[in-house]
Amino acid sequence: MQKLQFPTYTFRFKNSENKVSIFDEIRKKFIILTPEEWVRQHVVRFLLEEKQIPKSLINVEKVVKVNGLKKRYDAVVYNSDGSIYILVECKAPEVKITQSVFDQIARYNLAMDSEYLMVTNGLNHYFCQMDYEKEKYDFLPDLPQYKN
Repeated sequence: MQKLQFPTYTFRFKNSENKVSIFDEIRKKFIILTPEEWVRQHVVRFLLEEKQIPKSLINVEKVVKVNGLKKRYDAVVYNSDGSIYILVECKAPEVKITQSVFDQIARYNLAMDSEYLMVTNGLNHYFCQMDYEKEKYDFLPDLPQYKN
């Protein structure tokens, strides 16, 4: 798999039926390794190790209803009160981060009201803080450190 713009992490892999799987610490199972999954697993480790977010507050690949349609988000970090702290959208490294990707996470966020957004293809990372009063988001150089 391609080297990404994250610190180097150690992952568990398994090979079966000519498919490589990677162990997801959040879902506690092996997941088929696709380029997007490679990015998602790096994001999970980044949140756990760099941002010190407790594993119990991270959720991966769950369904959210957006305008009556079922969509699947990549990762969410909750606050201890159950509100959403960070909504993450992952793309494969070869996928360019365009306005349509930001439109996608913005649509998901209509149903989620996250404090922060993270969009990444593993090579380029974008972090935003939501400003609901002004109905906009402000780009940040990084996500803040997690505080209990």
